[in-house]
Amino acid sequence: MTERKPRKDAVRNRAALLAAADALFARCESPEAVTMADIATEAGVGKASLFRAFGDRTGLIRALYEARLEPIRNAVEAGPPPLGPATPPLQRVFALLDALLCFKLDNRHLVLALEGTGSDSPYKAEHYERWHALLKAALEQIPGLTDSGFTAHALLAATRADLVEHLAGHERVPRETMRTQLASLTARVLGTRPLQDSVVEG
Repeated sequence: MTERKPRKDAVRNRAALLAAADALFARCESPEAVTMADIATEAGVGKASLFRAFGDRTGLIRALYEARLEPIRNAVEAGPPPLGPATPPLQRVFALLDALLCFKLDNRHLVLALEGTGSDSPYKAEHYERWHALLKAALEQIPGLTDSGFTAHALLAATRADLVEHLAGHERVPRETMRTQLASLTARVLGTRPLQDSVVEG
């Protein structure tokens, strides 16, 4: 039995809803202020279509997050250095963290909304587990490094969305300063020097 393709109007509605949600999260003061009704109104689509397309608010936020993250995911899975799988592990750790920080800086309110939809533990959220596994795998390839799982958690803590929002949004720390600070922290944790050629353009 062949899989039915989505109707053209359903595809258009989905695209309109993602664009509306993206715009609303980008200009909101607080992610919690964006409601499903707001998104449907912004997109000019009925709420029933919104729920059919994404199930609930969390499903919509995850879909938007995945759409925004796709270029980075493609680079990590099959791209060239410094993010791709052929990158030396130490260099890749710096690049992965830098790419994640830049992504969160560029999508602050969306990521805040996503991290606010997790279970009782944010560490069990699918998006967190994916980044942790990726970073842990790279750390495990660095000679002499132990406790790669804990180290991955510790480094990822420096890129939490609430911290990024506090530093960038409230303390007005410049983007490049935050990137340099993260690289310096990573170097101290790993007992090395920051690798300048591991910084992702952005």
